[in-house]
Amino acid sequence: MAKIQEQCRQCRREGEKLFLKGERCYSQKCSVFRRSYAPGIHGLSSARKKVSEYGVQLRAKQKVKRIYGVLERQFVNYYKKAEGKQGLTGELLLQALEMRLDNIVYRMNFAASRRQAKELVGHGHFTVNGKKVDVPSYEVKPGDKIEVRKSSQKSKYFSELSKTKAKEEVSWLLVDLAKMKGEVKAVPMREELDPNINEQLIVELYSK
Repeated sequence: MAKIQEQCRQCRREGEKLFLKGERCYSQKCSVFRRSYAPGIHGLSSARKKVSEYGVQLRAKQKVKRIYGVLERQFVNYYKKAEGKQGLTGELLLQALEMRLDNIVYRMNFAASRRQAKELVGHGHFTVNGKKVDVPSYEVKPGDKIEVRKSSQKSKYFSELSKTKAKEEVSWLLVDLAKMKGEVKAVPMREELDPNINEQLIVELYSK
């Protein structure tokens, strides 16, 4: 219960659903639906305060960190790598986060949330190109094939999952839930990613 409350508080702090709890986020139990204000004793009053430019940029960064479930140091490293490449830094940052193995597992509908995907990967349930990978931050590349390990497919969780239909199909991924496998076709373009993320605010924050 504590973990549920912690994740729901994160959504309430950002003022929108970040879909950190899978099925719960789509139900009437969603905290954002029931209490659409920030957590804490000053939650209601803080909603009426004017937020500074820095505050807006900081919230944009915190939102993305929470969506992908990465720590501050990890996030900074992703940003520095994106900044060192040719192209739009903000877009490259989001693409790098999307290509994490735990996110790919989530996008392929093998998990109800990124947090669950991280746990499943950490427990060694997946292979990448036939080799077991238990590092959630593992960088997946176009052409990589992701598959649930043969031994894991026999578990109750995955055997039931194989009979369900994917909730959302992602254009840059090829998924076969029945066979418990998928393939990354390409790095996602910006228009294929969350339109509610403003990565430019993150770039402005780190450019100061």
